[in-house]
Amino acid sequence: MSAVPLPDWLPPLTEPPEDPWEPTPPTPIRSQHTPRHHDQVETPAAADAGPVWDGDPVPLKTNRLLRPFPVEVFPGWLADQVSAVAEATQTPVDLAGSVALACLSTAAGGKVLVQVDRSWLEQVNLYTVTALPPGSRKSPVFRAMAGALSDAEQALQDDTAGQRHELEIAARIAHARAEDLAKKAERATANPQEALADATAAAKEAAEIFVPVLPRLMTDDVTPESCVSLMAAHGGRIAVLSAEGDVFATLTGTRYSAAPNLGVFLKGHAGDKLQVDRKGRESESIDRPALTLGVTTQPGTLQGLAAQPGFRDRGVLARILYSLPVNTVGSRNNRAASVPEPIETSYRDALRTLVLLLDDNETPHHLDLTPEARQILLDFQDWIEPRLDPQTGQLAPITDWASKLAGAVVRIAALLHLAHTFTTGYASAITADTMRAAERVGRYYLDHALAVYDLMGRSHPDLDDAREVLTWITNHCKRTGLESFSRRDALRSLHGRPRFATATALEPAFEVLTDHGHIRPRATEKTSRGGRPPGVYEVHPTVLATQ
Repeated sequence: MSAVPLPDWLPPLTEPPEDPWEPTPPTPIRSQHTPRHHDQVETPAAADAGPVWDGDPVPLKTNRLLRPFPVEVFPGWLADQVSAVAEATQTPVDLAGSVALACLSTAAGGKVLVQVDRSWLEQVNLYTVTALPPGSRKSPVFRAMAGALSDAEQALQDDTAGQRHELEIAARIAHARAEDLAKKAERATANPQEALADATAAAKEAAEIFVPVLPRLMTDDVTPESCVSLMAAHGGRIAVLSAEGDVFATLTGTRYSAAPNLGVFLKGHAGDKLQVDRKGRESESIDRPALTLGVTTQPGTLQGLAAQPGFRDRGVLARILYSLPVNTVGSRNNRAASVPEPIETSYRDALRTLVLLLDDNETPHHLDLTPEARQILLDFQDWIEPRLDPQTGQLAPITDWASKLAGAVVRIAALLHLAHTFTTGYASAITADTMRAAERVGRYYLDHALAVYDLMGRSHPDLDDAREVLTWITNHCKRTGLESFSRRDALRSLHGRPRFATATALEPAFEVLTDHGHIRPRATEKTSRGGRPPGVYEVHPTVLATQ
């Protein structure tokens, strides 16, 4: 097939500036506010009531500017649907956009690979997670975008129904004949060897009749073991698509057992061979598993992911493309028009066609990059590399995630390429324009990954520690009725937690809370040595009022 240029609607891409993106710096751990009043001289009038607090506490969070989802990189049939669904549901376009990528991954995962260079072969399946608070209409968006996959799945099942019925009947007859011959061989007195040979041949013939399972593209609530079985039965691929974040607890096994089962999650993304042997059951082997994950959930679920055993250190968090859109609740137009029928029909027909077209690939089709696209990818890798430096890199707190960003951009480029060209020549190489478009999507997810790691307290551990200490402070003051606490009390209560085993380990959290105005050392008492505070902290009235 001849190469097909991208549609005219894709805006021209100008050369980026020398350094087109810098992560928006987080709220500094060392606040730039004026010194607290414990550093100032009290006036006699204020001495009895205690020094006045210098304003309200600064929230313990980071603030980042998050770029909007670049919906314009999609072809018309997909961009129109994403925009129309976002308008109809009054939700951020990020939500429908990320689910759209998961739908493309469902269609192409396991059916297409990208040959970046001689030694780099990249899969195209994605893990996407979009987080919004309750009541944000996540489920309606999910249904509008993923519902078209149900049509495609039904078409695949209808296409194989007749063949399955014939094979089921043939298998039933063959097994019945084999059983009948086996019984005759058991009773045979004349020519028993001949009877045994006939029974053996019939059993072999019956065993060779393979009845394919009904084709499946996706599932929702699935255990790790069932996920392996589904992939094994459907050519090594399946999509877990869910509008609820509970899928993490099920997929990793934490809902049913104490030890999370992460093997399917890890190997299903990387495409590493998956071999499962279970007692009392036949083993299942998948040479190149391709698992797609498309989940909408709540921000609180993401906060809990970081605490799951193995999620960070084994690379689970690093495989996910996160989206943390701005919540539109409170400013929605409840009279917004529904998705226009022509747009919805065009989307359903296109996604169904893409699924059926790629399903015909018995073996994965290999996509190549044009030399220009390869150069753009190399430039992007060169841009990322110095920012991973453990000492000076802006991406050092999320090195695990950022190290996989180039691979994610390749996967996104392949999905965009397929979405643009599947009706006219998807076998052509991925172009430079498509790689630039994929890089834009990758930079979007980079912004949001930084924000999510902030939310999980993993990009700034001192902030995470400060939040935990602040929770203890509020509970302590509520229990004792005091407006202060001692360092000794904090250490005595928190020392059971490994990261707070010593007084020194508490220092960063106290410094953050002090700099953000939540607490201050008591200034009216001094020790006999050095004039240092005796380890007693006063708590801001606002903190006490929010108990």
